[in-house]
Amino acid sequence: MDGGGLMDNAWQTVEARLARRARRTRGPGGLLPPDPTLPPGTDMLPQISHIVVLMMENHSFDNYFGMLGRGDALTTGPDLLPTATNPASDGENVRAHHASATAQLTGVPTQAWRPSHEQWADGTNQGFVRSAEAAAKQLGRADVDPSIAMAYWTGEDLPYYWALARTFPLADRWFSSCLGPTFPNRRFLIAGTANGLTSDNLANTFDRPENGTLFDLLERHRISWTNYHSVSHRSPLLKRGLGVHGLRASRWAARAAKRLAGDVRDASTEPKSFLQFTADAYPLGMLRYTRHVHSIDRFLADAAAGTLPSVSLVDPDFRTCSEENPQDIREGERFAARIINAVLGGKGWHHTLLIWVYDEHGGYFDHVPPPPAVEPDGQPPEAGGPWRYDRLGFRVPAVIVSPYARADYVSHVVHDHTSILKLIETKWNLPPLTSRDAQADNLLDSLDLTAPPAFAEPPVLPPPALGH
Repeated sequence: MDGGGLMDNAWQTVEARLARRARRTRGPGGLLPPDPTLPPGTDMLPQISHIVVLMMENHSFDNYFGMLGRGDALTTGPDLLPTATNPASDGENVRAHHASATAQLTGVPTQAWRPSHEQWADGTNQGFVRSAEAAAKQLGRADVDPSIAMAYWTGEDLPYYWALARTFPLADRWFSSCLGPTFPNRRFLIAGTANGLTSDNLANTFDRPENGTLFDLLERHRISWTNYHSVSHRSPLLKRGLGVHGLRASRWAARAAKRLAGDVRDASTEPKSFLQFTADAYPLGMLRYTRHVHSIDRFLADAAAGTLPSVSLVDPDFRTCSEENPQDIREGERFAARIINAVLGGKGWHHTLLIWVYDEHGGYFDHVPPPPAVEPDGQPPEAGGPWRYDRLGFRVPAVIVSPYARADYVSHVVHDHTSILKLIETKWNLPPLTSRDAQADNLLDSLDLTAPPAFAEPPVLPPPALGH
């Protein structure tokens, strides 16, 4: 055999070996990890040991940071006030304005599946006020001013958040994962798909995505994780897990009732009850993971001691301090400040990355139209109709907190919640769960892992509006 033949055989042997390794490293959906030549679970970012995700609720970028003066914010006129408007049903243009209070209204505005698409209005973002009018009418609230959808808050209302966004990298192109409410968006965070869910209806959550969840992936590769939450006991999870068959029956009954009522398109108006922590968005299978569910007090202790797990999800109390209406947003800011300050002051700060973000926009105005997105899988939305998971939701506030964060940086890269999955997959060379996180950006543009950390000494931020 000549030298060329030997070389060909050698390359064929190498290619065959790489192909066998690729088959072994494919994820449950047949998708490859970031580096197929290395085993899944390989640490690719040794500078970061702890990833913390703090996801709050229901505010758009413009609603919190439209007047920050950083990133793609609201345009102002000669009076230094925003020029953005939205038409009411009577044709009058309602201008963006400073909210008169930090306590919100009940049920208005709304971020349900159908209203969110109506707010998008085929890419014009001109449906926010009309959507709020419809929500107030549905609730029988003639006293509600639908112009609240165009309201924003400032640094006087949220001093800690504004300081955070002026200190660490601010993402001004972070969109929620779909034009819909909490449950579908939190499902994207932990599984890269809503698996057809379009509502916050508890009875519709007893299913499993085809490729499993982030927690399955972490367990498979022995990567430590915890979902810290604000409820002091586990009985809600246990009741849900043990009552699966009854809740499946209630799911079918609820769907039948909606068909009879002619309202099958929009189940999102139902109250978001019983959600205690993010992992509970896919309750089937959670019983075997109860050892990973711990209290906020445990988080504070772990952060102080530098013993946080590799991946932490931290949840507010969804009833009191998540910032969903009708809560006072200052309560949420106070909670978030406790969590972020615990990380800043903890022994593990030098190897930690915290992502502060919101699940969706809460029905509040944002001026940037959501871009198209890769559909995660073949699961169609249960609401039916013309809309699919082929578009991101509205922009939400998001800040990357780490000693390796770039100083004075605004990220203009398009992100959504599956970017967090992509970051975790990049860190440990894990295969993606769906086509959505396979295509997502991994957030590393906001970090500089080659230079000395810009925030080796954690900054001191001002206290939140309600104090510590």
